[in-house]
Amino acid sequence: MSVGKQIKSFKYAFQGIYTFFKTERNGRIHLLTATATVILGVYLGVGKTDWLWLSLAITLVIVAEMINTAIEQVCNRITTDQDEAIKAIKDISAGFVLICAFFSVILGAIIFSPYLFK
Repeated sequence: MSVGKQIKSFKYAFQGIYTFFKTERNGRIHLLTATATVILGVYLGVGKTDWLWLSLAITLVIVAEMINTAIEQVCNRITTDQDEAIKAIKDISAGFVLICAFFSVILGAIIFSPYLFK
């Protein structure tokens, strides 16, 4: 692949990230939550290992929401009629975002508790 094509593929990826945060309410909520988490982490002076875990949690939730959004958009292109298989796909997709969010909340509680309750 040429350098020009490689650069163009990065451009498309960044456009996708921009579009996600611009058009998806849940994406903006996750971005706001991530920003608050980073601010709290800086304020509390969390350690390097804690930053690795917090970064993983933030990334996991945002990527899960992006995948969920893509799946929902594909499903909506297939049909907007009531369809049990499409409903199951969307529900499962939303479920994995919820599991990632629960993981992140638990991880955040574990990491921030010692700093907040000294």
